[in-house]
Amino acid sequence: MNFYKFEDEYYDKGYKNICGIDEVGRGCLFGDVVSCAIIMPKDEYIEGVDDSKKLTPKKREALYTKILESCIAVGIGRANADIIDKVNIKMATHISMINALENLRDRENKKVNADCVLIDAETIETGIFQHAIVKGDESCYSIACASIIAKVYRDDLCNKWAEKYPHYGIEKHKGYATKYHRDALKAYGPTDMHRKSFLKNMKLW
Repeated sequence: MNFYKFEDEYYDKGYKNICGIDEVGRGCLFGDVVSCAIIMPKDEYIEGVDDSKKLTPKKREALYTKILESCIAVGIGRANADIIDKVNIKMATHISMINALENLRDRENKKVNADCVLIDAETIETGIFQHAIVKGDESCYSIACASIIAKVYRDDLCNKWAEKYPHYGIEKHKGYATKYHRDALKAYGPTDMHRKSFLKNMKLW
């Protein structure tokens, strides 16, 4: 499989700033959904980049540093539990992706505009040309890079959130619906960062 076929295709069509976008935390009970938008340099590939879910935490963190050192521009977007409960998780994910795209900055913190967007299985509300790629984090280099940055960024947030809410084990399960997390919810109730719409669907609140 050619991991760079999508980028190659759109470079050949004349696009310059090809941006990969992916999110993490969509299925969690707690905390923000986080997206990353990233533009990687043409013909410079980092060995070991893959779908973040296939990598160990140690490998992700090493690649996180390499990707940030290599990228042309990067942006992070977030949507918190209140937004998720108001508009639903799909639209909140779109909001986080659009915010990430709007937050694209280079190393000098100058705004960078993408002219082509490759997204993992979503179509967002933007006038920029976009291509939704099913399992994009497994088949597209730019999206895989975005998945790694988003994952490490959100995991770091989870460690900070765990200090504020120490009873829920957020640092361990990152907000997902593990038995430990569900038992803690039954014992202590939800925090202001829990997604109440998710808890209601699971009959946990």
